[in-house]
Amino acid sequence: MPKRKVLVTGASGTIAGVLLPALSDRYELTLLDASAIDKNGAEIDGIHLVDLRDKNRDRYRHHFRGIDAVVHCAYYRIHDQGDDVYFASELENLQLTYNVYQAAWEAGVRRLVAASTNHAADFYENYALDGAVPMVSPAQNASDNWYGWAKIAFEQIGQVFASGLSHGGRALENVQVRIGGPRETDVAAAPLGDLRRMRRALAVYISQRDMAQLFIKSIECADIRDDLGVPFQIFYGISNNPHAIWSSANARRVIGYAPQDNSEERFFALIQAHMKAAGIAE
Repeated sequence: MPKRKVLVTGASGTIAGVLLPALSDRYELTLLDASAIDKNGAEIDGIHLVDLRDKNRDRYRHHFRGIDAVVHCAYYRIHDQGDDVYFASELENLQLTYNVYQAAWEAGVRRLVAASTNHAADFYENYALDGAVPMVSPAQNASDNWYGWAKIAFEQIGQVFASGLSHGGRALENVQVRIGGPRETDVAAAPLGDLRRMRRALAVYISQRDMAQLFIKSIECADIRDDLGVPFQIFYGISNNPHAIWSSANARRVIGYAPQDNSEERFFALIQAHMKAAGIAE
């Protein structure tokens, strides 16, 4: 059976870097990015250099032809964090996202899986950590920062394309993955004895193999329609964490996501060190 053809945007970025080893073993990949150099200064082989913010899609639409699924990780980042500049950069990201979706739709791609973020529900996070609200669900959208706001809009672009109503009735199926913390360093980075920071790090953790599984199952699941029959889903990207404050129940139900890792087991020694520093454990 021939391999699926999968296009990855933002292929030299951090999230794509976590996914590419598993994706390259499984699919025939087309890699797009504005740079072929990753954050460590290493060159990624096979990248087509494309500026996906460019409204002239004729310059890159051909890369989408014959593709079975798109994994959208591209993100335009600037380092000046002043409100005016940051807001303007997020508008650029919304244009980039629209361009990717539209190019995929024009080329007849069936499905797109996008790297969203847990920050799309930042507003609820502190309340959940304090136990003031129940576990945060994918249906909740509210942020207290421009990055999270833009990701909510990013997800809603996907909702428009999934509905098909503005595109002649033909839907672009899509999954938005609200990625948690795909790092092995967050628990260690919390100040020793700061149990709140530690708990947050444990809650968001997703291992490399769990994230790969989540994206692969999102690509390959035959039917991702929601309760209204729209091929659109938002999944939280976390491992099987006992401290979770976000629900991954719909990912388990819809695509059979079965995370193999658990932050409490993975970071047991660090948890003990934090608790000892907080005077809770000997």
